[in-house]
Amino acid sequence: MKSNFEPYYAVIFTSTRTEGDNGYNEMAELMEKLAKQQEGFLRIDSARSEVGITVSYWRNLDDIKNWKQQTDHILAQQEGRKNWYSWYNVRICKVEREYDFKKEN
Repeated sequence: MKSNFEPYYAVIFTSTRTEGDNGYNEMAELMEKLAKQQEGFLRIDSARSEVGITVSYWRNLDDIKNWKQQTDHILAQQEGRKNWYSWYNVRICKVEREYDFKKEN
């Protein structure tokens, strides 16, 4: 465990996409850029194959709530339901511990 570790929150967004891009990649880049500017944003991880998973990390629940209510993010959410996603799920979790491994060369 990292020293001086303070718990934080993870928003796990899991999704399946509809066919075609329909402006998705451009909006995804914009949302990542905007999220990074939000109070309490820590970092983001993302991977996509048949199922996409994006995890954004936040300092606290209020910061997550504020991001969810950010005007451009609301428009992206609406566009996502209309054009980009056939299904999605959002989970909000408290991270109380973390560790990692890195192989040395």
